[in-house]
Amino acid sequence: MNSKYASKITDPAQFGRVAVAMGGSSAEREVSLDSGRNVLAALKARGIDAHAIDGIPALLDALRAGHFARVFNILHGQHGGGEDGVLQGALESLHVPYTGSGVLGSALSMDKTRSKRVWQSLGLSTPTFAALPRGAPGSRPGQAVHAAARRIGFPLIVKPACEGSSVGVTRVFAEADLAAAVELAAQYPGDLLMETLIEGDELTVAILGRQVLPSIHIVPKGAFYDYNAKYIAEDTQYLCPGAEGAAADELATLSLAAFDALDCTGWGRVDVMRDRNGRHWLLEVNTAPGMTSHSLVPKAAAAAGIDYQELCWRVLETSLREGA
Repeated sequence: MNSKYASKITDPAQFGRVAVAMGGSSAEREVSLDSGRNVLAALKARGIDAHAIDGIPALLDALRAGHFARVFNILHGQHGGGEDGVLQGALESLHVPYTGSGVLGSALSMDKTRSKRVWQSLGLSTPTFAALPRGAPGSRPGQAVHAAARRIGFPLIVKPACEGSSVGVTRVFAEADLAAAVELAAQYPGDLLMETLIEGDELTVAILGRQVLPSIHIVPKGAFYDYNAKYIAEDTQYLCPGAEGAAADELATLSLAAFDALDCTGWGRVDVMRDRNGRHWLLEVNTAPGMTSHSLVPKAAAAAGIDYQELCWRVLETSLREGA
């Protein structure tokens, strides 16, 4: 346990009966199930009366029936994923406490385009970007897409604006590759996003309450930190801390500012690129980060002296909002 931290709750019975919401119907269902199984086991090991619930409809039915006192939300993604503000709104209407960010923070963070507009308005560094007009899956990119690519310049990234876990992401190095990139991203719901590809180091910064955990420098075996590198490959390296000295302080300050700008609360993870000149660029905030064996928040917590069970306990404590 981190000796600098005093728990808000010491008796597990004070949490009441806890629903661990996992699975759901988003593109990140399998990752969420994996995260949820780990979280459930950790809470039970600490004596918490925790139970798995798969998906939002089952969760809301159980809550309306009065079966649970609070929710540990480890659903990932949008459209049934529970990370886009919809579930948060439903829980607010039922007056049920839950972990993580509220409606606004969840909705803003899920939409990468709007996140970047907020950061841009505040002078926080984020790669140059363009919101792409959406076409039918399989359609070739239109004139506006090519115009955006010429404005941004190659290399660039094309991705769904509202997905996580690197699903639908393509690194594009030439105009001839735009059509395939748009076709892949358009397989997922919502708008598309194009942004400058920052070449350099991939970093992530976890936030727990108001504590910024040690950063992680991710070194994938392949070209970049894709879905395979995140959840399947065993050869991805995680260097923690990912920055030291003044650079670490700068990264922590930027990450917390990005988190606060989107009205995020409780816990989350800020993804950042560090270019060849050492400048940091904000990519996105995850408000219900992965908690699998490959996930980054548990690695950062461990580096801060917080084991997995303690981490889950402290995340559950984020449901104790004022007035809850």
